[in-house]
Amino acid sequence: MKKFMLNIQLEGLDNETRMNLLPREQEVVKELEKNGTIVNNFIKLDMSGIFIVMMAADVEDAHSKLSALPYYPYMKIEIVPIRVVNSVNQ
Repeated sequence: MKKFMLNIQLEGLDNETRMNLLPREQEVVKELEKNGTIVNNFIKLDMSGIFIVMMAADVEDAHSKLSALPYYPYMKIEIVPIRVVNSVNQ
């Protein structure tokens, strides 16, 4: 598995739809966190999207895993492979 940084922007998602889909979106995110797919996530300050660090075999696998999210059809996703540099200064 490889680690990827995702920059996700939500597009075309009206507030009513967003709120209706939110409970299931949160459930799926928690499932992906629990199984180690999502390593970390950060909601953008303006609530327009999210940054996710995730584990996947490749970009196609990342999309496959994300497709379980109810917001997926509204996501513009930039996926960048990353590697973690361990810090010697704790």
